[in-house]
Amino acid sequence: MNRTPPSAEPGAAHSGVPRGPSRDLYAAGAAVLLVTAAVLVGRHIQGTSRTLFADWPPLLASWEPHLGPGTPAAVLVAITTVAYGPALAARLPWRALVPLTWGTATAWTSSLALVDGWQRGIAGRLTTPHEYLQVIDRFHDIPAALRGFTRHILLGSPDHWPAHIAGHPPAAPLTFVLLDRIGLRGGGWAGVWCITVGATACAAVLVTVRALADEELARRAAPFLVLAPAAVWMGTSADAYFAAVAAWAVALLALAVTGRSLWRAGASGLLFGLACYLSYGLTLVALIAAAVLVLGRHGIRGRPALLVPLLAGLAVVPTAFTLAGFDWWEAYRLLVTRYHQGVGDIRPYGYWVWANLACTVLVTGLATAAGLRRTGAVLVRHRRGAPGRAAEARLALLVSAALLALLVADLSGMSKAETERIWLPFALWLLPACAFLALPRGPGSSPKSSTSPPSSRLLPQVLDFSPKFSTSLEQGGPPRAGGTPTSRGDPHEQGGPPRTGGAPVRAWLTAQALLALLLNHLLLTRW
Repeated sequence: MNRTPPSAEPGAAHSGVPRGPSRDLYAAGAAVLLVTAAVLVGRHIQGTSRTLFADWPPLLASWEPHLGPGTPAAVLVAITTVAYGPALAARLPWRALVPLTWGTATAWTSSLALVDGWQRGIAGRLTTPHEYLQVIDRFHDIPAALRGFTRHILLGSPDHWPAHIAGHPPAAPLTFVLLDRIGLRGGGWAGVWCITVGATACAAVLVTVRALADEELARRAAPFLVLAPAAVWMGTSADAYFAAVAAWAVALLALAVTGRSLWRAGASGLLFGLACYLSYGLTLVALIAAAVLVLGRHGIRGRPALLVPLLAGLAVVPTAFTLAGFDWWEAYRLLVTRYHQGVGDIRPYGYWVWANLACTVLVTGLATAAGLRRTGAVLVRHRRGAPGRAAEARLALLVSAALLALLVADLSGMSKAETERIWLPFALWLLPACAFLALPRGPGSSPKSSTSPPSSRLLPQVLDFSPKFSTSLEQGGPPRAGGTPTSRGDPHEQGGPPRTGGAPVRAWLTAQALLALLLNHLLLTRW
């Protein structure tokens, strides 16, 4: 009798081929078609009407195949992470995994940036006419600069701000002013700051997934967070720094509601307030924060006092800037006007509203497209009451909140082009969906009770000729003393369905790394 394999999703084909992996490929194929359409349609529009203001739509980049000093390091980091990342993520102690994730992400981002060389790839990125270092001298008197900030937003106003300064609240340029004041002057230090701080966003996402879902899912997501194609734009973009601030605000909130910590709640509020004064668009991180509050509602019910330091911390930065004379709402109103004074009013909404999503595919990779398909499947199963781990549903809700924030930003019309950089704070939260790629389910399989006899669960391990390090994550995560996968969710969640082997995970990781390497070596990105 031709029976459905245990690794297949419900409704698997009678041919014995699991539908889960095939549907993943369909999702990835659809993402490829979206990018292809965005490139072909974009090049046609730009070639005929030149209204996109992007040489290689949908990205703000130009075609320039090249190698650089960072090429060998980038290839080495990619190969090492693909080969050893899943096993290390499964076996390392948690306290070692988090800094290793940060360090590897820093190496990956730095090496990709150095493909363009030190000057063009790092030191010169934030010194262009549109960037923050151009206005350092205008903040000689910081209080006066804040009081008069809104008077220089509109084009036509005296000494109007360059594009990126006008497009952000003053905490963004103030960051680089303060770096200059403490002696870290110039584009080199600014670039190193953005790369180093920006890479911590991976650790923040990891911490959040562990707190709200479970450790096993966080460990599975770790290699994908490291090798994200987003690193191409995390390298020496101030938006990487903004993304890290927002990510740690979310992470501290998750730790606060799950651990009922007052000081973490206050620190989270402080960073949320700072994020809103780094970028107007980061107000949409409130949607991700709302998901955290929903997932951690039991902690809030148990200790309602958590809301007091959270709200108090949230008020600190807005109060300080308001007292200094900066009006956030007036500045945003003027920014909208400035946006329509420039190319933002010319770029066609009808193209960018879907081409922006193609940009997101290039930022998050094909693995994330497949992971988002699985995210939807998890939510559908949970809604129908099908057996499954609550931890997976919690992670799916968190990822869905980030996707919702991204879609709201898209529909707003205030993000036409350059979303590969602007949407980094949201795109990073889509990457944990890749944790689902190692979790195909069989019909009726439930993590609460495994129906497979011990011998059937042992057989794949006996037949596995791969080296010892390729167990753990690739066959279900780091073992406990009793041999069951680690979980920080429901204590009753034991056992689990059969997992995929290491090959599919490594294949998706390879696809992620190749996409980043191709983008960085074939295109010259700019912003």
